[in-house]
Amino acid sequence: MTGESRNREIVIAELPTGVLEARHYDLREGEMPGAGEGDLVVRNVLMSIDAANRAWMQGATYRGAVEAGDRMPTYALAEVVESGDERFAPGAVVATESVWADYARVPAAGAQPATRPPCRTAVPLSHALSLFGIAGKTAYHGLVGVGRPRAGETVVVSAAAGSVGMFAGQIARALGCRVVGIAGGPEKCAWVADTLGFDACVDYRDRGFSRALRGVCPGGIDVYFDNVGGPVLETVLFQMNERGRVVCCGAVSQYNESTPTGPRNLPGLVVVKRLRLEGFIVMDFAERDADAGHALACWLDAGRLRVVEDIVEGLENAPSALIGLLAGENRGKRMVRVGPDPEW
Repeated sequence: MTGESRNREIVIAELPTGVLEARHYDLREGEMPGAGEGDLVVRNVLMSIDAANRAWMQGATYRGAVEAGDRMPTYALAEVVESGDERFAPGAVVATESVWADYARVPAAGAQPATRPPCRTAVPLSHALSLFGIAGKTAYHGLVGVGRPRAGETVVVSAAAGSVGMFAGQIARALGCRVVGIAGGPEKCAWVADTLGFDACVDYRDRGFSRALRGVCPGGIDVYFDNVGGPVLETVLFQMNERGRVVCCGAVSQYNESTPTGPRNLPGLVVVKRLRLEGFIVMDFAERDADAGHALACWLDAGRLRVVEDIVEGLENAPSALIGLLAGENRGKRMVRVGPDPEW
């Protein structure tokens, strides 16, 4: 047993129909869970904050719909405190589907040991949720498995300052590509270029965005890693080269919209330019996770990857952390710290 009698949890008070607000959540005292056979009771340590959290509130996606009254689901690094599965002893650190809470009962079948990555560089536990977690693996599998860039090609990445975008662009650079980011605001664009090492970055909020993008991609665009959808996707499609590849990773610009918009002139552009648009989720490439981990570790050891983490302290701040992410206030991988790191 945990020995604790207090378990805070955050539930969805009301499903949003437009912009997500703090009022859509309630922080309440819940019961301490117990582990039945095949279950684990875990203490959440770090919870991943992703645009997908908002998408789940719009209806069924690659997972079931999230409803009012549900505890908000998340992906987390957690410490096992009670086990109903002999493969996991108390004290083990796992990556698992969880909920916004101090403690949660989760199926042992869906938990994975949070093992140290295969790199020489000493890394904190948080890297298991950023570079070596969903963000880094999504960037790697999406770019390498779907985009298939070749050295010398031009790769454009939207939401370039975000958790996935920052890694996708740096991986493209490591593969010998020319990389252009898209971000919101001149300060963020400067940060993407100066800190993350992109060759250029353009501001999608600028009225001259299309012209600016064309100016830094004079030879057109070969691969587009799309995290935002909507008008930005439409602008990029018009500047794609023949047989270009579009990696459809997310559509964060649409998640807070009651009437989402999509790119016009489809499938016309796709046919004329013979484009390939392919969507994916990171679990599609689970059998290649070891390859991803090895490559990411090698690039980190070689100084080719910079890891930026935006850690918000306190379970109670999870709603504002997600709201802020959707508004673009984060730089790097956003997560919420619920409790102290265990031994790892």
